[in-house]
Parts: sequence; structure tokens; C-alpha cells
Amino acid sequence: MISHALTIIRNELNRHLQKNYNSSSSNTTDVWVSLGNLAEGFASVSAPNGLPRERLYLSVVNVKEEETLKNMPNYVRNDLSLTATYENPPVYLNFLILLVAAHSDYTTALTMLSRAIRFFQSKKVFTQDNVDPESMATPTVPIDRLDQLVSFKLILDLHSPKMEEVNHLWGTLGGKQYPFVLYVLRMLDLKFRSVEHESGLITQVVSNFSHKHTTTK
Repeated sequence: MISHALTIIRNELNRHLQKNYNSSSSNTTDVWVSLGNLAEGFASVSAPNGLPRERLYLSVVNVKEEETLKNMPNYVRNDLSLTATYENPPVYLNFLILLVAAHSDYTTALTMLSRAIRFFQSKKVFTQDNVDPESMATPTVPIDRLDQLVSFKLILDLHSPKMEEVNHLWGTLGGKQYPFVLYVLRMLDLKFRSVEHESGLITQVVSNFSHKHTTTK
């Protein structure tokens, strides 16, 4: 589900860049945005197996549970069948997403980063109703049906880290800093349907009852 969520966002950003800044090319399959672990490093003459340059990258750098939704009820009420299904509540997660412009030309990197920021300024909420159907497809990396998002609401908020946090982040990723911005992606609920048990609903409470007295012979 995490992979599918980021793939949807990647596809939407890639589609926006192709549509608005690719007028000089008829190729609609250009890769402008990729998912990648920046700790692997970028390709160079001495390290040809690294990540390709000349594109934007989305990378997960932290995961945090949404504590305000931690104590959710462990049952789902069905008023049609008058039953209650008991199961563990979902885990609601927030992700710290690093958006990096890895272009070799610094001016180009800043330009691409500003284009991405403007896109997320204009569209910060992603649902199954406002994304292109093709953005939900994952042709290059097959995803199991159980790992796909069907109903979702992904919200991206800009995050401003302190300088010490920036130093620690890039030190963890290898030391070289590129033009970047951080976003908080909320909220992705992770859940594997595992019903513990089902029971009927209480539909009526009887309060006007009395004891029946028995007679002795």
C-alpha cells in the first residue's frame, strides 16, 4: 500500500510535468519523477549502477503513527444484517517524504523543484475521485491486489525542518545534499482484514419486566 500510494503521487506529478512543460517533445513516456532510495547514490563514471540523474525523486525517510486515531473502536456495525464484526482497527500512518531534484545542472534542479512545489500547492489532496485512472495503474512494478489502494485520501503538507535535522538527514543518506523539499504525507491506513468474530446487535432493551410469583399447594 505504501508503494502504491507513492506511485499514484509520482504518476500525477509526472503527468503534470509532461502536460505543462513537455511541449517541445511528442514523447509522453518521458520519466520526470521516480521513486528511489537516495542512500544508494546517483550514477557516475565511478559508480554506474547508481540512480539515474536528471529527474526528481520521491523517497520515504520517516514513518510515524497518527496517535490521535490510535484508540479507534474494534468493531464495524452493519445495520442491514444487524451484526457487528470485531477486528483490529487500522494503523494510521504519516510519512515524511523527501522530494529531491537530482539534475546535474543546478539551475535545472532548482527549476524542476519549483515546478513540483507549485504542483503540490495546487493539488495537495489525492483521492480515487480526483486522480487520473492511469495514475492508479502500476504497469512497471506489479502489485498484489491486497496491496493496492481502492479508497484513499492522501494529503501532502509542506514540512520545514531545522538545520540540524537537515544535516542529520543528509548525513544519513550519504553526505551530499541536493535541492530538496520535505512533505508530510497523511494519512495512509494499513489494515489486513482479519475478522476475530461476529455477533448480533442489541436492538431492544426491555425494562418493564416483573417476576412471576409461584403458588404453593
